[in-house]
Amino acid sequence: MKWLMFQKQMELIYRQMMLQILKKQNFNFSIKKLILLKSLVAIFATGLFAVNNSSDVFTEKLSKKSIFQPIKGLNNKEYDKYILGKSFFRIPWVEAPSATTARDGLGPLYNANTCISCHPANGRGNLYTKNNTISRALVVRLSIKNDNSKEYKQIFEKVGFIPEPVYGAQLSINAVHGVKFEGKPNIKYEKKEVIFPDKEVATLLKPIYILEDLNYGKLHKDTVISYRLAPTLMGMGLIELISNEQILKNEDIDDKNADGISGKANWVYSSLTNKLELGRYTWKASVATVLEQIANAMHNDMGLTTFLHKTQNCTKYQKECNEAPKDLKYEFDVPKHRLDSVEYYLANSKVYKPKEDKEFKKGLELFKQVGCASCHITSFDTKIGKIRPYSDFLLHDMGEELADNRVEFKASGSEFRTAPLWGLALHEKINKKKPKLLHDGRARNFQEAILWHGGEGSRAKKNYMNLSKSKREELIKFLGKL
Repeated sequence: MKWLMFQKQMELIYRQMMLQILKKQNFNFSIKKLILLKSLVAIFATGLFAVNNSSDVFTEKLSKKSIFQPIKGLNNKEYDKYILGKSFFRIPWVEAPSATTARDGLGPLYNANTCISCHPANGRGNLYTKNNTISRALVVRLSIKNDNSKEYKQIFEKVGFIPEPVYGAQLSINAVHGVKFEGKPNIKYEKKEVIFPDKEVATLLKPIYILEDLNYGKLHKDTVISYRLAPTLMGMGLIELISNEQILKNEDIDDKNADGISGKANWVYSSLTNKLELGRYTWKASVATVLEQIANAMHNDMGLTTFLHKTQNCTKYQKECNEAPKDLKYEFDVPKHRLDSVEYYLANSKVYKPKEDKEFKKGLELFKQVGCASCHITSFDTKIGKIRPYSDFLLHDMGEELADNRVEFKASGSEFRTAPLWGLALHEKINKKKPKLLHDGRARNFQEAILWHGGEGSRAKKNYMNLSKSKREELIKFLGKL
């Protein structure tokens, strides 16, 4: 008890000291906040970053709620903040103005009214609903080609792409009363057969994207459309614990070791630091921090304003959207302390870790032997010990067939961030159905996901196809345990 009181006193002194230093240096508010936060994390951190024992963070329990609960060791104040963040994650937002003082501001254009509807129990989203319609977890990202004009260069520098002029950065499938939704996505498939050396035949489904009921007219003639399925939110805080140096040491842009793998970092503009930072999140590693990713999702998916997105997600061509009633109780729909609480919730939720028994280790060796681990790096060392996201968080050219032709900062139209594989075992527990894989959910199982790999993934795919059927099944079984 005495030690706890001493620690709190020292933390208060340290906060006051840091604020005095920052005031003297006349830093702007966002930089103050960031530097103070990083300093406190390093010395008097709370929550996830205070944990020095990985057993407090990880769970081997394979259930629907495995990653939908807090890490161990939170004190009462920290637990209250965690629960507050969880409430804003799972309880629906409503249209403004409303008697619901804390949760109005939805829209005017939006996809979903809760985070959990796209990320059930913090996990991966579903491609289809129970009624076999396109799920809200599949979003349609829109952009047009950069013509390198002065206007477009300025937009690209901060956003990383050029939004479609009329519909903006993302197609909204819902809208509040008096505003027209933007459109609806649909998908058709063409079958494609792949023949293994041992004559086994696998059938892949190549998606053909369709946009229906476009309520604001035709898309720009150069529009690039990319379908994106909501990934798991597990381990968001742990990813921030990986140092830049650990990620960058795996860069090999010119493939100097001639292994066919040439990962590169995506350097992206951060609204928190007002400079380029190493991208870690999204399918193309186009966001640097958990906080920014949350704010982006709130803006694009739910039409909510924050200090990072101060205006509604309406374009100048959408009159009803711009004139829709707004929440006037706060400066933003999601005030800073509420946005922080959602970040805290995601950063301090449990992370699933499979039991590394003899069978698991055998599968891991096969995973490495085939070459999957060249991009899906098996582990990183952090202050809480070894973590296994199975990603290098770098961009890789995945070939023409997987390309979405969308540029995001330094990511080309065929490059994607190596998707973390941790948490795959949870999807069926959470959703009672097998996960749809890859950025657009086209792969119905792990084998199909492997067979879609091209470009830098071609060698690993070839090695997999040349395995005996029993070895292929062994590797698939391993992936199902992650």
